[in-house]
Amino acid sequence: MKRFYRTTAIAAAFLVALSGCGAQESQPSPGTTPSAAAPVTNIKVVLDWTPNTNHTGLYVAKAKGYFAEQGLNVDIIQPGAGGADAMVASGAAEFGVSNQEGITLARTAQVPIVSIAAVIQHNTSGFASPQAKNITKPKDFEGKVYGGWGSPNENAMIESLMNNNQADPSKVKIVNIGEADFFTAVKRDIDFAWIYYGWTGIESELRKEPINMVYLTQYSKQLDFYTPVLATSEKMIGDKPELVKSFLAAASKGYQFAIDKPEEAAEVLSAAVPELDKNLVLASQKWLSPKYKDDAPRWGEQKKEVWENYAKWMQDYKLLEKGLDADKAYTNQFLPSGS
Repeated sequence: MKRFYRTTAIAAAFLVALSGCGAQESQPSPGTTPSAAAPVTNIKVVLDWTPNTNHTGLYVAKAKGYFAEQGLNVDIIQPGAGGADAMVASGAAEFGVSNQEGITLARTAQVPIVSIAAVIQHNTSGFASPQAKNITKPKDFEGKVYGGWGSPNENAMIESLMNNNQADPSKVKIVNIGEADFFTAVKRDIDFAWIYYGWTGIESELRKEPINMVYLTQYSKQLDFYTPVLATSEKMIGDKPELVKSFLAAASKGYQFAIDKPEEAAEVLSAAVPELDKNLVLASQKWLSPKYKDDAPRWGEQKKEVWENYAKWMQDYKLLEKGLDADKAYTNQFLPSGS
């Protein structure tokens, strides 16, 4: 699961947004009364990537009727060319799956999108390599080839971890492999790549192709950022706060189900997206479910210090032109108090 940075596209999409791209209410069928057929609000939730276990709670909330309980008819869609953040910013989707780094970049480009829940409490990503390559720490990156997708963020991550491990970042060769499969690329073109263990790492276990992981959080507290998150726009928060609250009430219930019943949650995701490998979905779900909430007081909770720490890191590595107003980038106000 890779993360792309489309700040320019997000800003452009927001500037051309149509004011009418909001949630729509379905009208009662002819011959019915409001009491017999309460209005249902149709909304779109755009994913950040192809469906995977980061998204299970959303699929559970839909399949189990949690969204319907809140009067919501939810269409879960995949992102267009501009990415999920652009669709949320423009009003093409009411809610989306994003990440802290993307929202940080968007906010500093005056794109008013807001993180409303952390899907996973701690960063589960890192640099992966086949065990045979013996890359177990940032120092081992020296003399190796890294395969990425061309984001300045990747270079900064490598540099940061190597600096913290008294290693020389200039000794790493960085190549762009686009969307090439990790397992193919490390056998042919590269030595290591950035992955999320909850999917690609679990896949390596099932394939019996063991990997070494150098987790970002092992070497920097600043890199323990929220990825992914659920996001909406400032317009949605300002105009329809009750809708945001209803959406998160259902989503929280869906993720809590996935926390409590990972096997059943995996079945829901596999049924909704049958093209996914069922064995991978189940194994990934068992690994990821306890990490949704982890040590937080409730699922979705976000901390200001996490947003400030990562923004400071981005500034230090010249990824931000100006500072982030963290208080406007995220909110916990719509999370259910008992989730």
